[in-house]
Amino acid sequence: MKLQPVKPGAAPALGDEVADVTQEAGDAEVRKHIAKIGERMDELQTALYAEGKQALLIVLQARDGAGKDSTIRRVFGRLNPVGCMVTSFKVPTALELRHDFLWRVHQAVPPKGTIGVFNRSHYEDVLVVRVHQLVPEKVWRARYDQINAFEHLLTQNGVTILKFFLHISKDEQKERLRERLDDPAKQWKFNAADLGERDKWDEYTHAYTDVLRLTSTPEAPWYVVPADKKLPRDAMIAEVVVEALERMDPRFPGPPEGLEEFRRLLS
Repeated sequence: MKLQPVKPGAAPALGDEVADVTQEAGDAEVRKHIAKIGERMDELQTALYAEGKQALLIVLQARDGAGKDSTIRRVFGRLNPVGCMVTSFKVPTALELRHDFLWRVHQAVPPKGTIGVFNRSHYEDVLVVRVHQLVPEKVWRARYDQINAFEHLLTQNGVTILKFFLHISKDEQKERLRERLDDPAKQWKFNAADLGERDKWDEYTHAYTDVLRLTSTPEAPWYVVPADKKLPRDAMIAEVVVEALERMDPRFPGPPEGLEEFRRLLS
């Protein structure tokens, strides 16, 4: 399955059936495919870093348990850390709350030559904030246009933006939360607050639908990623990222002046 961007103004279906996808190849073949895409991503990142003229921002949003952390590890884990930065957005600090909601986000935008990955993002301010009524509706509703303007500013300054909503079904989320309770290596990830968020499933579905409808633009598109199966999820995201990097077409800088003289001195 090839991911397609959400059309601007369209409200994509977010039912449980959309969260699953048929895996057409075996696990070993899919892993091999992901590894091959990863090699190409690594090549393009090296050129992007050497060129130093543009950046790529990846935004990951999802319900609890959909696999943001594992996606980052499996899709971007082979990249050179020098040219890749991951930012996880938690509850705003007291200082951050004294600024506009985009202040802390702008500081984390990847500099030119870099791939940046947001684990959650500025979209929390029209998701969690909306569902839990942390600010008046007139405040969070105005943020859709503010976010679009912010992302337009970034794209006008050499930042390519890709946004992925990892869409998990309610039953699959339950299984993954149970795994966190049963697996000693995952128990640290369990948070009782996740159960409270799960109780607000429908409210979050409405909030995500509006996010996708109002903030997917040609220059900063959203992709809905079926996330019930982990390997296809990773493969689909990696493919979109590599296609974007190839469109960016990063080029290695030319050789230094006096190249032949340097060669002579080193012969």
